[in-house]
Amino acid sequence: MDSSSSSSTVGLGSVDWQLQHFMDVETQKQRFQQLVHQMTKLCWEKCTDKPGPKLDSPAEACFVNCIGRFIDTSQFNLNRLEQTQKSKPVFSESCSD
Repeated sequence: MDSSSSSSTVGLGSVDWQLQHFMDVETQKQRFQQLVHQMTKLCWEKCTDKPGPKLDSPAEACFVNCIGRFIDTSQFNLNRLEQTQKSKPVFSESCSD
């Protein structure tokens, strides 16, 4: 392998990393948008009896509480998942024998 092909390989690795980073960011954006959509749908169905030009005070309070609970629950689930992942035993070579 000559030096020109090795430098192009290094360049491709950089492009692959940039592409992967871009895809990761876009995936995070999509997940956030899905979460917002899910939260909006859930809270809208729970807090609105009839659509109108303005939210009344009880509906506004319901939205605030609903969104707060949704965020708290999501954060709790995320923390729980992280704890579960951390407490799993690391795969050992003795398992592969």
